[in-house]
Amino acid sequence: MMSSDEYILFCNKIKQLTGVDLSGYKERQMRRRLESLMNRRGFESFLSYYRLLAQDREALDEFLDRITINVSEFFRNCERWQVLEEKVIPELLRLRPNQTLRLWSAACSSGEEPYSLAMLMRGSFPSVRFNLLATDIDIGVLQKAQLAEYRLEQTEEIPLRFRSRYIQATGNSLQIVPEIRAAVTFQRHDLLRDPFPTGLDLIVCRNVMIYFTDIIKDQLYRKFAASLNPGGFLFVGSTEQIFRASEYGFQVYDSFFYQRLID
Repeated sequence: MMSSDEYILFCNKIKQLTGVDLSGYKERQMRRRLESLMNRRGFESFLSYYRLLAQDREALDEFLDRITINVSEFFRNCERWQVLEEKVIPELLRLRPNQTLRLWSAACSSGEEPYSLAMLMRGSFPSVRFNLLATDIDIGVLQKAQLAEYRLEQTEEIPLRFRSRYIQATGNSLQIVPEIRAAVTFQRHDLLRDPFPTGLDLIVCRNVMIYFTDIIKDQLYRKFAASLNPGGFLFVGSTEQIFRASEYGFQVYDSFFYQRLID
């Protein structure tokens, strides 16, 4: 069993090398991921593994891809997307009639989430203007997201009314149509280090917070609230209930939707 001191030293070195701060993630989960990678590569200590990462770009890319949580699906938990379509977006339009909505898909992974949001906006609210920013810490998955190519089984959860309009065949895969790709701006962003965008109406950050420590969660919820306009919404994952939402300036609007209090 590798010592906690060695793990802490490894985290410090990784932060210096890549800018990624592993100390904000739950240690048990992160160590399990790292030890799986190290065992596959034949390393028995964090420091010997670090020496490989410092000199082997391929190994470093593999490491970054493994530790950043790249799991995403189109319209994940479809009943929540129905609430977004039928209640949340109409409420935003009531609060801000004739304004451009500003939307942020944080920790967007390979693009399924922001493309789902773009399809919903274009398909169900065609006259509404919106800006949609999608961010992730992992440059590799952002590049995949911008290609917007997916396997057939990855697109099966897209509602048929959107799939028939916004998915096209290309070679051996399927691709999001240009209209939807153009609606999303991708950008690298580290939730633990970088400034947050402001003046937002909706933040979608799902199935990411569960990997962070309670201290980091507290900081991020406060930052999310500060990023939202009064009355704006934070949409979280189905295992990410926010306890004491009012402490962060939120009220519970619906399951896994939190609305910033209107002053």
